[in-house]
Amino acid sequence: QVQLVESGGGLVQAGGSLRLSCVASGIFFVINGMGWYRQVPGKQRELVARISTGGATNYLDSVKGRFTISRDNAKNTVYLQMNSLKPEDTAVYYCNVQYNFNLNQWGKGTLVTVSS
Repeated sequence: QVQLVESGGGLVQAGGSLRLSCVASGIFFVINGMGWYRQVPGKQRELVARISTGGATNYLDSVKGRFTISRDNAKNTVYLQMNSLKPEDTAVYYCNVQYNFNLNQWGKGTLVTVSS
């Protein structure tokens, strides 16, 4: 099973930047896709960005050009660089990892708060 530890959330002013990290550890054969989702109270969790094993990425339209997802396969780590943050980016951000081809694990979430 995979354990995920997220870090990097916090409070930032609009226009600022934050970098989220998520480290996967445990017993697994392979890490496949890695991604970040976010959720605000009363709304469904939404995909923010995802990156494949080969580095292909996809983004939520509203974060394109501001957020960048990357991964370090040697460290089993996925990052989300968030620039030009807006108040509407405020949410709990969750790391998600697919491993061993058909298994899925969520992190506990890290809160990002953007003040106006």
